[in-house]
Amino acid sequence: MAKKKILITRRLPAAVEARARATYDVTQHADDRQITLDEMLETAKSMDALLITLAEKCRKDVIDRMPDNMKCLSTFSIGFDHIDLEACKAKGIRVGNAPHGVTIATCEIAMLLMLGAARRAGDGERLLRSREWTGWAPLQLLGRRLDGKKLGIYGFGKIGQGLAKFARAFDMEIHYYDIYRQPPEKEKALGATYHSSLDSLLEISEFFSINAPSTPENRHFFNASVIEKMPKGAIVVNTARGDLVNDDDLIAALKSGRLGGAGLDVFNGEPKINPGYYDLDNTFLLPHLGSAAIEAREQMGFEALDNIDAFFGGKDMPFKLA
Repeated sequence: MAKKKILITRRLPAAVEARARATYDVTQHADDRQITLDEMLETAKSMDALLITLAEKCRKDVIDRMPDNMKCLSTFSIGFDHIDLEACKAKGIRVGNAPHGVTIATCEIAMLLMLGAARRAGDGERLLRSREWTGWAPLQLLGRRLDGKKLGIYGFGKIGQGLAKFARAFDMEIHYYDIYRQPPEKEKALGATYHSSLDSLLEISEFFSINAPSTPENRHFFNASVIEKMPKGAIVVNTARGDLVNDDDLIAALKSGRLGGAGLDVFNGEPKINPGYYDLDNTFLLPHLGSAAIEAREQMGFEALDNIDAFFGGKDMPFKLA
């Protein structure tokens, strides 16, 4: 029996590609060139499934142009804001994601961002690399410790809960807000205090971590009015999605000192981010490294392939979205 044909839009870890090629007839660019949407749609005419990444923005207009033979789409990401799920349902396309591989790796990056922003790690590295460091001084690059500080976590899913575990090891006080409250035994195990409103969480957050999905309801929620409800000098970190933040408002608050610092791994319009961030000394910036650990990326690839395997096996995708 001929192998099913799948298009993988980007190069993936070797172990993932090896598994895919053992089972399927795989098409992908050898040089990891970013595929255009027109190329993807044209290639899909001769494919049985697509394995995409968050770089392929499958909005309604793209899904509407998807060839009728294409009924299986699996994304190499936990997020799915780049896919119009309702359009997929209307066209009879099954969709799955890769939700579990990113958890620990993203929690590690969130802690790195908090430490980097609080302890001015970016400033320190720039000082060394510019060859301008003249030696130790009592008041040089003073930052803030994490212990005893109140950490507000906005979005308490797997990543938010994982971050709570990590932050407790730094003796931080854990608070959270989510539309779903965790059971009392889970809160006790994590040492987490629930807040029934975002405003209540903001009021006490000396550190504030954004761990919520991007939805129409909360896009650009982190704006000037939200910032005004936080303690002066608070530090914010974002490992979720860039469009949860109003860049102009955040940059203004960092410039004025209303916020003490920011650690950011995701941005609006990435890779072309708001240029206002580049010259801010109180920012610690990373280029979307949240899941960039080989263990995480391999698990993500395997989960994306699990969805495709299940589809061709006549079963529900294990990580079904639509």
